[in-house]
Amino acid sequence: MHAVIRHYRGNAQFFDELERRTDEVEQVIRGVPGFVNYVLVRTADGGFSVGVYQDKAGTDESTRVAADWVRQNLPQLTVSPPEVIEGGVILHLGG
Repeated sequence: MHAVIRHYRGNAQFFDELERRTDEVEQVIRGVPGFVNYVLVRTADGGFSVGVYQDKAGTDESTRVAADWVRQNLPQLTVSPPEVIEGGVILHLGG
């Protein structure tokens, strides 16, 4: 498995929009081949997502489709590119 973290700093308004559109976000993320799980977290200055996929191709595709979705659906917002951290999963716990 492979995981990707996308950290958006200084994007509180962006996370307001994501919270209003969770159904759309879920549809986009679940549509990526190899999807395992996904978490979207709000922080004091923006937020981050953690996506887990069967392989690196899935994490790469999730980053691409997320950026495309933001460009197409939230053109009124100026969203700074996220810090992207990714790597191979060595332990996965969940229910």
